[in-house]
Amino acid sequence: MKLYTTDNAELMDVSTLRTEGSNLIVEGTIMGAMPICAVLTPAELRSAFKLVGFKTALSIFGMLFKK
Repeated sequence: MKLYTTDNAELMDVSTLRTEGSNLIVEGTIMGAMPICAVLTPAELRSAFKLVGFKTALSIFGMLFKK
């Protein structure tokens, strides 16, 4: 999975998502050069859902069916 900036430059290439205990570990490469291993805790995941409004949630759901 690749994440892009608003000007369509590659920001991060995510290679692995895995769980370790109750955390989600995101492994990948930032800007094509720097390897990174980020930890998403349950508390941070819950706070991320607070950022998503109803309209955004519908858009995210719709993205699952687009190419």
